[in-house]
Amino acid sequence: MGVQEKSRESSPSAEPSPGYGNNASYTLDQKRRAALAEVDNAKFSWFHVKTCLVAGVGFFTDAYDIFAINIAATMIGMVYHSKDGKLTANQDLGLKVATPVGTLIGQLLFGWLADVVGRKKMYGVELMIIIIGTFGQAIAGHGPAVSLIAVLVVWRFLMGVGIGGDYPLSAVITSEFASTRIRGRMMTAVFAMQGFGNFAAALVSLIVVAAFKTSILNDPTYYAHHVDFCWRLLIGLGCVPGCVALYFRLTIPETPRFTMDIERNVKQATQDVDTFLTTGTFHVDPDAPVTRVEVPKASRRDFARHFGQWKNFKVLFGAAYSWFALDIAFYGLGLNSSIILNAIGFGSPTGGNISPQLKRYDTLKNVSVGNLILSAAGLIPGYWVSFLFIDSWGRKPIQLMGFIMLTIIFVIMGFGYDAILGKSKGAFVFLYCLANFFQNFGPNTTTFVIPGEVFPTRYRSTAHGISAASGKLGAIVAQVGFAQLKDRGGASGSGVWIKHILEIFALFMLTGIFSTLLLPETKGLSLEELSNENQENFVQGVAGRHTAGDEPHPERDDHV
Repeated sequence: MGVQEKSRESSPSAEPSPGYGNNASYTLDQKRRAALAEVDNAKFSWFHVKTCLVAGVGFFTDAYDIFAINIAATMIGMVYHSKDGKLTANQDLGLKVATPVGTLIGQLLFGWLADVVGRKKMYGVELMIIIIGTFGQAIAGHGPAVSLIAVLVVWRFLMGVGIGGDYPLSAVITSEFASTRIRGRMMTAVFAMQGFGNFAAALVSLIVVAAFKTSILNDPTYYAHHVDFCWRLLIGLGCVPGCVALYFRLTIPETPRFTMDIERNVKQATQDVDTFLTTGTFHVDPDAPVTRVEVPKASRRDFARHFGQWKNFKVLFGAAYSWFALDIAFYGLGLNSSIILNAIGFGSPTGGNISPQLKRYDTLKNVSVGNLILSAAGLIPGYWVSFLFIDSWGRKPIQLMGFIMLTIIFVIMGFGYDAILGKSKGAFVFLYCLANFFQNFGPNTTTFVIPGEVFPTRYRSTAHGISAASGKLGAIVAQVGFAQLKDRGGASGSGVWIKHILEIFALFMLTGIFSTLLLPETKGLSLEELSNENQENFVQGVAGRHTAGDEPHPERDDHV
C-alpha cells in the first residue's frame, strides 16, 4: 500500500486546500508521518543497494586519491630530485597536507550547501571537482616560474575540496534513504569502501611498477625517466571510478526528508517515496500545483536557538570532538609506516652492490607490496566487523570500546616503544595492525555514522560537515605538528620522539571516551526521534498554493 493510499484512508481529502485550516495541517502532518514511516520500515531492496554503491564508489575514489600520494611522493622524489631521490621534508608535507586542508573547506561548504540548495543538486558536483583535480595532477608540469610541487599542491587542494563535499553528502543521502533497521549497515558499507580504495591504490601501484620494470631498469642512472610515467598513471587512474559513478549521482532522486522538511512539499515527497521504493526512479512535474507547509525553517537565529540548548549542543560537540581526537591518531599512526614496512621486510633495499635502477624498482615494489599487506591486515577487516555489529550492538558501544582499546594499545606502544622494538619488531607490527583494526572497528566508522543520524533534517548536512571538518583539523594537526616533532632531539629521519607522540595519541584516545558519553545511542531509532524535536504537529499549517515554477525553494532569508 502506497503512502498516498494510506493518507487517503486517514482523511477524506488527499489534497486539502489552504482554507481547511487546522484540518489541512493535520492531514498534511499525517501524510508526512506516513511517508517517513514508509521509508523507515521499507524492506531491503535494489534501491538501497544502488544507494550504497553510488555513495560507496565516491569513498573508494576519495581513499584511492588520498592514499596514492603516499606512494606517488616516493616516485616524484626519484624523478625530480636526482641527487638523493627524495623530496625535501617540506615538499613531502605540502603534497600530503594540501588535500586535508581542501577537505576541511569542502566539508563545511558542501555540508551547508546541501541543506540550502538540496542534496540532489550538490551530489555529483563534488565528484566533478575530484575528477578535475585528479586529472590535473596527472598532466601537471613545471616551468621557470612555478615548480611541479607547487602545481600539484594546488590541484590536490582542489581535489580535497571535492573529497570534503563527499563526506556530508554521502552520509546524509544514505541515512535519509535507509530504513531504520539497516541504516547503520548501509552507512558503514559506504564508508568501508575507503579500505578497498587504500588497497586498490597499492595494487595499482604494484601493477604499474611491474609493467614498467624493464623500462625502469634500463633508465640512465642519473634520471628515473619511466618512473614519471608510473606516478602519473597511478594518480590519473583515480578518475576512472569517479567517472563511472558520476551519471548515477546526477540522477539520484532528492531525499524525501529534504523535500518535506526544507522544500516543504509534502505531496511531492509522498509521491517520491512511492515511486523510488517500487521502481527506484522518480518523477517531478514542473507544472504541478505545490502546497507549501509551515515547518521549522533554517536560519541563523534558529540555528543558534537549536544548538544553544545543551541537549543539542552536547551532541554536536561530542560528534565533532570525537572525530577530532580519532583523526589525530588515525593520520598520525602513518608516521610509523616506514618502521612497520622495514620490520616486515618491505622497506628500502640496502646493500652496496645494488645498481641505482634496481634500487628504484625494488623500493617502489616493496612500498606497494608492504602497503597492500598493511591494508589487508589492519584497515579492511575492521570496517567489515563494524558492518556486522553496528545495527545489533549499537554505535555508542562500538565507539566506546574502540577508544578504550586504542588508549590501551597506544599506552603500550608509547611507553614500551624501545623495549618492544628492541626485543620483537613482530610485536610492534601486531600492535600497529591491532590499532588500525580498532580504529575501524571503533570510532573511525562510528564518527562518520552518528553525525548523519542525530541532527534535524534542516541542519543534518551542515552539522555533519562541522563534525567531519573537526576530524580533518585533527588530521592536519597530526600531519603538520607531529611530522615536525617526530625527529625532535635527534637527526632528521631518526624518529626519536615517536614514542612520545604515541603517548600523546593515548591521551587523545582517553578524551575520546568522555566525548563519546555525550552522544546518544542511535540504533533502532528513526531520524526524527533522534532530532530532539517534537514530531507531534510538526507541520504547523499550510503556507499557500503556488506553481512549482513560481517558488522552486522555500524562503530562506537569513539562512544559516
